[in-house]
Amino acid sequence: ISSIAIGLATMLVALLILGGFQKTIKDKVFSFAGHLQVTKYTLSNSLDESPISTDTKFFKEYQKLSFIRQVQGVAYKAGLLKTNDVVEGVLMKGIGADYDTAGFASNLIEGRFPVVNAENYSTEVIVSKEIAQLLKLEIGEKVMMYFVQNPPRYRQLEVVGIYQTGLEDFDQRVIIGDIRMIQRLNDWREDQVGSYEVFLHDNVDEEEAESIVFDEIESDQFVNLTSKKYPQYFEWLELLNQNVRLFLALILFVACFNMVAVIFILTMERTPMIGMLKSMGAKNALIRNVFLMSGLRLTFKGLLWGNAIAIGAAALQYYFQLIPLDQENYYMSAVPILWDFKMIILMNVLVLVVVLISLFLPV
Repeated sequence: ISSIAIGLATMLVALLILGGFQKTIKDKVFSFAGHLQVTKYTLSNSLDESPISTDTKFFKEYQKLSFIRQVQGVAYKAGLLKTNDVVEGVLMKGIGADYDTAGFASNLIEGRFPVVNAENYSTEVIVSKEIAQLLKLEIGEKVMMYFVQNPPRYRQLEVVGIYQTGLEDFDQRVIIGDIRMIQRLNDWREDQVGSYEVFLHDNVDEEEAESIVFDEIESDQFVNLTSKKYPQYFEWLELLNQNVRLFLALILFVACFNMVAVIFILTMERTPMIGMLKSMGAKNALIRNVFLMSGLRLTFKGLLWGNAIAIGAAALQYYFQLIPLDQENYYMSAVPILWDFKMIILMNVLVLVVVLISLFLPV
């Protein structure tokens, strides 16, 4: 019973944590960049974006594609943030009134989002915690930004919020401001943006969605998967997947080996009972069923205790975050838990089936 309980509990906790890791990191990346990006097709490697219009059939009628949750226009522009002591190169991400602030709100640790729906463009920005510490910036302070263009232009920006994703690609170089400022600096029209960010509903095949979106956009536009744009995070998650699969296979093997050993021992201890049943006319099938039922009874007790231990431990971590993490290395401050009850049920069924099959060997 202990073998089954500890094995199942360990497997469930491992999978709940792995699911939490995957969801937390993917949500951070997708909340910042969307699942897909639609950009102007160009062979240039310049930091300057080629504008695309929001006055297109895809942008206006994306609701007709049921797998798309939202499409929003954004733009990026490179520049230098300068204080009295420090100069730091950054990318300003321009957002509009259609930006999904609710999806990004979990990354905002202090302050608020810039006001981007006023009559004139806003000079308010939010910066990452890392940039704020480097430049010694606090909420309400002003900072000068020099934009990379010819002729150079500059704007005085006001810090109204601080975010932290734990992802170096964003925290080290991106600040968020009003897209209309970038449009003014680039001499773009109001309907021109640098790219569309496309957000998909949960459990949608991203590659299939990419193919469909590519057929819907203009001929001079291109679609890129976020998972391909930032492969380092997704490859790391896949590596974790492989480790956990090996880990689960070893635990299943140990649990089955222990159950086989238990049935062998029960068989040797019950040799007189087997002889008595045979002398009374019992057939081999009946005797086998006796030992199978005994093994299943032990297995069910192990499953019950294993689920109680796993769910209890996961609940303690989920609500009280007892195990912290170094955010610089793990991209989050505590071990995450994803409540996937479908996976819990499937894991219980898997253990039951595998142990049942293994019981036929000693029986």
